[in-house]
Amino acid sequence: MPVGYSRLPELLPVPGVRLAAVAAGIRYRGRDDLVLMELAAGSRCAAVFTRNAFCAAPVIVAREHLSREAPRFLLINSGNANAGTGEAGLADARRSCALLAGRAGCEPQQVLPFSTGVIGEPLPVDRLEGALDGALERLSPGGWEAAAHAIMTTDTVAKGVSEQIELDGRPVTITGISKGAGMIRPDMATMLAYVATDAAVDAAALQACLREAVERSFNRITVDGDTSTNDACVLVATGQSGTEVLQTGQEGYRRLCIAVNSVCERLAQLIVRDAEGATKFVTVEVEEGRDAAECLSVAYTVAHSPLVKTALFASDPNWGRILAAVGRSGLPGLVVEDIDIFLGDVCIVTAGGRAPGYREEDGQRVMEQEEILIRIRLGRGEAIERIWTSDLSHEYVRINAEYRT
Repeated sequence: MPVGYSRLPELLPVPGVRLAAVAAGIRYRGRDDLVLMELAAGSRCAAVFTRNAFCAAPVIVAREHLSREAPRFLLINSGNANAGTGEAGLADARRSCALLAGRAGCEPQQVLPFSTGVIGEPLPVDRLEGALDGALERLSPGGWEAAAHAIMTTDTVAKGVSEQIELDGRPVTITGISKGAGMIRPDMATMLAYVATDAAVDAAALQACLREAVERSFNRITVDGDTSTNDACVLVATGQSGTEVLQTGQEGYRRLCIAVNSVCERLAQLIVRDAEGATKFVTVEVEEGRDAAECLSVAYTVAHSPLVKTALFASDPNWGRILAAVGRSGLPGLVVEDIDIFLGDVCIVTAGGRAPGYREEDGQRVMEQEEILIRIRLGRGEAIERIWTSDLSHEYVRINAEYRT
């Protein structure tokens, strides 16, 4: 059961977006594994993709298409990543777009493909093709929940968030879904995330809004330190709300970006809450750094330490593991006597060693909680950053050992 999350909330329709989920039998039997998202004519689309050098074929094709045409459809499959598949994989991704375009009456470049699942296996395009007519027939404004379930792989729950704000006296909706549970340190976005709004936004402003949101949300989570080959995050603005076209610097744009940031942050945190085998949701906050980069360096060193993560799973207040991780984070000129480390409200390290007032039972009380804050004060400056991570359990090892079987 995900930490602090049990079920998908109501997901509000976004005018100008219709979705469908169908079973194509790509890998899974008896469940939907193909999603079609239709965007109204005139919609604008921003996206960010994985920085993994072995990026998947659909990532390459989606980037190409997005640079040429305004998308009309997003085509998403789970169960097969179409990554590590070379020229054949690129041909399969392009063929998938052409097959949909021929049925939907648009150009192949107006289709963006996305895949998630097992790396290194050919995409069964014939199975995908056999499900396209049914997907087109099922398109519905209320298809968000079905889509959230269909993009899952090792996820145990579907993930989605909706918010509404008011612009120009009119309601504006932001709805998003995401998937991911393992192979998570996105380094751009998450494994897959799709957010849409009916606001009207200038194309450059929309891309800036997405990049800001991703940097403060999906680029602040890690489960296991692995960046996927298929990571992608998309933000769509349909303009169907009837509000003015927003530009950077406007108050309405600022308010929309705050709402998009909120949706993305909650979607990102849901991924950590549903991390493979997770029993703890952990915030690592680093304060008083010289700049954001060194705060993040310390935070990720702590979050990626197998010894820290297993201590979290065991609810063991083994504070020496945290101290050691901070010490090996590579900061030049680190003065250990200036560092304070806290577990929740309990100071565990100060002046280079164990805090004088620290008691094991106080640390144990914090470590037994499902949601834990590790706070580190570096005493070097004014920068502050926080990331979110999980513990490392027996279940994580089992899931990944058996993933292909």
